[in-house]
Order: sequence, then C-alpha cells, then structure tokens
Amino acid sequence: MKHTIACLVIFLTTLPLYAQTPATRPYDKLPQVPAFTLTSTDIKEGAKLATPQMGSYNNTGGLDVSPQLAWNGFPKSTKSFVLTVFDPDAPMPGGFWHWEIINIPMSTVQLPTDAGRAKSKELPLGAVTLPNGAKALQFFGAAPPAGSGKHRYIFAIHALDVARLDFPQAPTPEQLCEALGKHTIARATITAWAIKEK
Repeated sequence: MKHTIACLVIFLTTLPLYAQTPATRPYDKLPQVPAFTLTSTDIKEGAKLATPQMGSYNNTGGLDVSPQLAWNGFPKSTKSFVLTVFDPDAPMPGGFWHWEIINIPMSTVQLPTDAGRAKSKELPLGAVTLPNGAKALQFFGAAPPAGSGKHRYIFAIHALDVARLDFPQAPTPEQLCEALGKHTIARATITAWAIKEK
C-alpha cells in the first residue's frame, strides 16, 4: 500500500506543472534508496539536450536518438535493471514518459547511442521496451511546447532485487512506478533539460 501511495505522489507533484522549482525531484517522493553512478557521452547532468536527443515532432528539429548510457557502482545484490526517461514538467497530469525498458539483465552495464530506436537490435536479450507516453515502442526525444518554460528530462537506471518484472500486459506508468517502489534497491540518474521559446 505504501508503494502505491508513494507512486501516486510522484504523479500528483507534477500537477502544479510550471510552479515546480529546479530542486523538485519526483524520485524524492519514492522510498529512498542508495545512489550509484550513471554516465553518458551524449548528455550531461544539468546541461541542455543536444539536437539528436530532441524530438522529431512539434517543430523541434530533433532526431529521437537515445543517448549512450553506462552505469556502475550498483549493489552486488542487483538482479536486473529498469531504464526510464521522464519529463515531470510536461503540460499534462503525471508528466510524460519518453522511454521505458524493463528486464535489462544485471550483466548489462551500458547501452549504445540510438539503442532506443524502434525495433532496435542494440538491446540485450530479454529486455522489453514499454510504450512511451505517445504509445510508441521507442525513445521519444524531448519536444517541450513553445512557451512552456524549461523542461527537465530525468534519465534513470533503477537497480532491482528481482530478475524480471512480469505483467499480464504492458503496464501503465503508474503500475511500473508501483513495481519500482517495491523492488528498487538503488537508483542512478542524469537530469538534462530542454526549452522551446517559440
């Protein structure tokens, strides 16, 4: 029950959408877990997203190319990973989920650039891409609406205490969030940003 409540809080905190301060971090509302290290050759903590990681829609001019990601320092008891990319500042209740992959084997510690394209062959065996906020099975680049201010994009690797998450059908973000609340033992994040003035 406590995980369901915590999961609801992460969505409810996005409702006052542009009133959030940069210090507001949605994952702070979930049960706290140790941090480990996430790095990338394509994105940097606190930096603006480059054109490849922007969306190819909404007149953004991007390419929907997912960034290279690598992680280390996670607990030895880790049995699998989940990757999520979340925009808490999107103009809709619950924010916008740009990329979700479950059942990443614990032996996998990096993903190459553009591993998030549709029907990618770069994902490890057993990993499952879930529908993003646009119902597409791929990485959806950043495309904040014009005039909506700076949007944060939280790239997160969640270390889990189970080898796989099983759902009867593709889970909603709320259902995935609840499962993460139950099984996450450590988390690593990079938060980048994007803005569209007009």
